[in-house]
Amino acid sequence: MEDFDLDHVDRAILRVLQEEGDISQAALSEKVGASPASCWRRIKALESAGVLGRTVRLVDPDKIGKGLNVFCQVKMKTHDPATRRDFEQFIASYREVLECYSMSGEWDYLIRAVVADVREYEGLLMRGILTHEAVLSSSSHFSLKCVKYTTALPTNVSR
Repeated sequence: MEDFDLDHVDRAILRVLQEEGDISQAALSEKVGASPASCWRRIKALESAGVLGRTVRLVDPDKIGKGLNVFCQVKMKTHDPATRRDFEQFIASYREVLECYSMSGEWDYLIRAVVADVREYEGLLMRGILTHEAVLSSSSHFSLKCVKYTTALPTNVSR
């Protein structure tokens, strides 16, 4: 993907849209100091360049009974590309898994799962993650409280 040059108005648009994804064109243009037509063109250009992805709504996990965040570190038996691809597809199939990162260091993957309680996580771990033939071991860490959570990326720094 090519770099996309962002000027101060583009960065302002990104800042506002990350906080208020459902803002009207009129309100956005007022906040960033550009005309509604200019904002619309810029948003379309940012979408075309892949800078802006799909629009989603954030759900409060506690309100839907999924308030337990678990971070699971996974160590693999082997690191060949086919096995890693297979494991990554396997993990992507679980709706409870919100994030999965291939890591450097002692552990090969870091997985973030959101579940209702320890019993639900035990099911995911014992009848899911640990059943994959390439998994050697895992270590789970339960979040006691969320100190900071954001989906907004900093937009004030140039590349």
